[in-house]
Amino acid sequence: MEQGRTIIYYGKGKGKSSAALGAAVRFAALGGKAVIIQFLKEKQDADYYSKLEPEVKVFRFAKSNESFDSISEEQRQEELDNIKNGILYARKVLTTGEADMVVLDELLGLVDQDIVSMDEVEDLIKSRGVFTSLILTGVNLSDNLQNMADEVYNISSEK
Repeated sequence: MEQGRTIIYYGKGKGKSSAALGAAVRFAALGGKAVIIQFLKEKQDADYYSKLEPEVKVFRFAKSNESFDSISEEQRQEELDNIKNGILYARKVLTTGEADMVVLDELLGLVDQDIVSMDEVEDLIKSRGVFTSLILTGVNLSDNLQNMADEVYNISSEK
């Protein structure tokens, strides 16, 4: 079994989530199991993702169909609870080896919005099993996280 890696897709360009999804699908095609946990994402077509199962499972802990920035304060508090549940689930999957690859889509955005601390993200990275690969996505990347990663891709738009 190959040793897992920590991979980060970040930047202001579009395609970070698509790159992470592509990596998960490619990983599953080679016989692995992947779990994708989405944060701060608008609801997307669940039928599309269900076609990837059982090799790729996608979880979206948010209940709102709208983006986090556009919901009321009451909805926001409920979503914060959902996000915390998503973080707990991510930790469980990373520590139990339930999946060979875990994608935490827009986790870095949770740090940007002060929903999750940098320490929590670092603890998630450290908690992954030795054979589990972890992919993080988001816009901004700290130097400390960059140093913890095995691979870092800055996704930017040229035009």
